[in-house]
Amino acid sequence: MRIAICQANPTIADLAGNVALCLGAARKAAAQAPDLIVFPEMVIPGYPPRDILYDESFVEAVLAASADFAAQCEGLPPVLFGSIARMKAESQKTNRLLPGLLNVAYLAQRGLMTIAAEKRLLPVYDVFYEPRWFVPGAFCPPLEVAGQKVGILICEDLWDEDYELHPAAELKAAGAQLLVCLSASPYRQGVLEKRIEQGRRAVSISSTTASSIPLVFVNLVGANDELIFDGRSFVLDDESCHCKAGFTEAISIVTINKEKKDERPKNEAKQLSGMDDLSQALTLGIRDFARKNGLERAFIGVSGGIDSALALVLAVKALGAENVTGIAIPSRFSDPRSAQSARQLCESLGCGFESVELEPLHLAAEQTLGSLFKQGTGAENAQARLRMLVLMSYVNAFGGFLINTSNKTELALGYSTLYGDMAGALCPLADLTKPQVYELAEFLNEEFRMQNAEYSSKNLHSAFCIPPFILSRPPSAELRPEQVDPFDYDKISPELEAIVQTDGTHPALKRSEHKRWQFGIVLKVSERAFGTGRMVPVTKK
Repeated sequence: MRIAICQANPTIADLAGNVALCLGAARKAAAQAPDLIVFPEMVIPGYPPRDILYDESFVEAVLAASADFAAQCEGLPPVLFGSIARMKAESQKTNRLLPGLLNVAYLAQRGLMTIAAEKRLLPVYDVFYEPRWFVPGAFCPPLEVAGQKVGILICEDLWDEDYELHPAAELKAAGAQLLVCLSASPYRQGVLEKRIEQGRRAVSISSTTASSIPLVFVNLVGANDELIFDGRSFVLDDESCHCKAGFTEAISIVTINKEKKDERPKNEAKQLSGMDDLSQALTLGIRDFARKNGLERAFIGVSGGIDSALALVLAVKALGAENVTGIAIPSRFSDPRSAQSARQLCESLGCGFESVELEPLHLAAEQTLGSLFKQGTGAENAQARLRMLVLMSYVNAFGGFLINTSNKTELALGYSTLYGDMAGALCPLADLTKPQVYELAEFLNEEFRMQNAEYSSKNLHSAFCIPPFILSRPPSAELRPEQVDPFDYDKISPELEAIVQTDGTHPALKRSEHKRWQFGIVLKVSERAFGTGRMVPVTKK
């Protein structure tokens, strides 16, 4: 059986765009004569639409778009795609506050669509709150496609740990010879291995037979707000696993045929290191945030520190050097090498560079605020906010958005200034600890050196994109003379990260909760990030 895996990158609520995207992919896949074409979970509305699902007009539009897509697939092989459906009238609950929707997989065939599967297990952990919008679906028997019985699962249905009730076991008991899972599983470090492990458990679950059956896992790709979807669809066939491309849209044809080993699926994904994996995820997160929100350029305050340097490198990778501007704002307390290194960094990357002296604003604030502008934290915070005044002025004047440069350790400690260095629409480093920032920066520095080896051999100044001064200097906010961050990051970072990952408590976390509630969008790359998956109240004992 030949199956076309279509890793698609939809935009939430862009129904016409998503239909056109899927139709183009389906037609391209059909040219390779597959028996079945499969798209990810919720590919028509985009995932996750969240409370837009309370808008009745949106629900109607999604249903119409799904039917339109199915109609335009007439003449193509059968197409499986994710969308929504209404509950049957006789099944409606009495709670009228809920939309009464199902997360479903449709089968488009001969211009019509029928429900092929209803999502039964609705996640309600971390960033997932699906029972807020959906109700659990009912069992749907396997489909007959090209002489094979195909059992359909939707994302969480594959992850159930209760083997006696596992949806895969029920499908096997109903005669399924192959499992296909439509998924919208977001990226976290190490998640691919977990998905494969869960897939192996699912296909090996014994019901009427002890033998395993093949699994085709089709995952969403792209980024929507804090969530990054890495694609990396895969096929489990006997003992082998064949992964598809990561962090990019792709169409792959796989042949499921146990009798002919030479027709088994081929592994198309490069083996990535942990840092390469992380770099691609964050790059995709920045790129899609800008593209899907119609933002053409980004600005970053480049302080001569490691965080802003890494954020700038990622932004240039994501958006192109011509669309990124680094802005240095040296003050009376800045080491001259800070602005020099910031300029050198921008020159190496080929992006824009601006330098604005803080001193005139600093003097004006001292004169205007008088006794309010005292030495100590107040004076330091005022400088951070003046810097943000400069940065946001560039955004207002030229359009685009400001990229924040805070890391997760600083946010956990509360070592940041509200309306100062916490400003910015998107926060690509806010789920990386300080040691991870250094590790990723060194990785990207080496990647830059390798990619520019010929040029670098003639110009040692540009052998690395991040200057040595930035990598080696002690971390400093440069808001008072000879200031150095008062933390041993190698010690405190893993301690705080362990607390965050286990939902523990710490005085620093408690004191700074109000700051994180007012922070920008954090690109999630760990199991537990600051964002919608961590709802801790500000007002508490």
